[in-house]
Amino acid sequence: MSKPRRSEEPDGRPEAAGSGAREARAGSARRRVTESGLPRAGRGAGLSSLPRPPRTSEAGGARRPRVRAWSAAGRRAELAAAEAAAERAALDRGVRYRSVFLVLVGTILMVAAVTVLLGTIGLLRETRSRPLTVAERADYVRTDIARRWHAWPADVVFPDELEYLGLERTQQYARRVGIAPESPCAAGLDASVGRVVGAHDCRTLLRATYVDQTSTFAITVGVAVFASEEDRVRAAAELPADDRVGVRPVAFPRTATELFGAAQRQRNGWVGAGPYLVFSTAGYSDGRTRDAVPPEELLHSELWPAAQSVAGRIARSLGEPPTVPRCTQGNVC
Repeated sequence: MSKPRRSEEPDGRPEAAGSGAREARAGSARRRVTESGLPRAGRGAGLSSLPRPPRTSEAGGARRPRVRAWSAAGRRAELAAAEAAAERAALDRGVRYRSVFLVLVGTILMVAAVTVLLGTIGLLRETRSRPLTVAERADYVRTDIARRWHAWPADVVFPDELEYLGLERTQQYARRVGIAPESPCAAGLDASVGRVVGAHDCRTLLRATYVDQTSTFAITVGVAVFASEEDRVRAAAELPADDRVGVRPVAFPRTATELFGAAQRQRNGWVGAGPYLVFSTAGYSDGRTRDAVPPEELLHSELWPAAQSVAGRIARSLGEPPTVPRCTQGNVC
């Protein structure tokens, strides 16, 4: 029998065994690179771990590297992370804004509390009961007197009856016949008198007419209201010294005064009280004129004393000082 050829040797010959060992060592090296992520030093490992050059197409151009598409789970994770970061940033901004807002509100509340506290203290000091000063007492009196002409009812300014002393100091009463409507100062006074009071801020004129107990005398009283007592004093200093001019009479039909007019006036006069000038004029109710009465009869008659008494009583009532409280809240300090 002839000897078998080398090519007919089984696969377990040394060359085949050597080739299998080399493949086993190369596979082990690839596994080590895959497991650790880094190439290990070795004869086959370094070459197998190097990146391969990009393949070229048949036309000679370089192929683009393949980009691995993200998975759906990766995209959701990225979106969730971005949303979480945005929420954290918004939360941080909200915390900062809230801190600034709280500081601002706290400052405003503190300032408001201090203002209210100071205002309350000032109000308590101002409204607490305390004795009136001299200036406050004078102002109280001045204000009370100045408001009486419109604060009092008409029948208090001009009472129904006024007491006066007649001849031989007998007690007499003058009875009010009627009250005229309120009028401008110039409308109820003679022209020469009206110009003077108008130049010193005379605001209005109140008038009423009285008769004596026997209805023989007719007396008209006029109250000229000024802005202040100083204006009244200046006006009084400039009034004409003529007893024929003053307040114009007011006659009421179907009464004892219906014949009482400007020609029937016998005398005129005035008296001052506070911001008021109280004018008076008197005459006979039967229509006698000034020229028809002898002067000596007028001087010794009861007519003019009665007129002066009636006007004086009204002036004293308007200008009488009120009772001033001791304290700002009454008489208990």
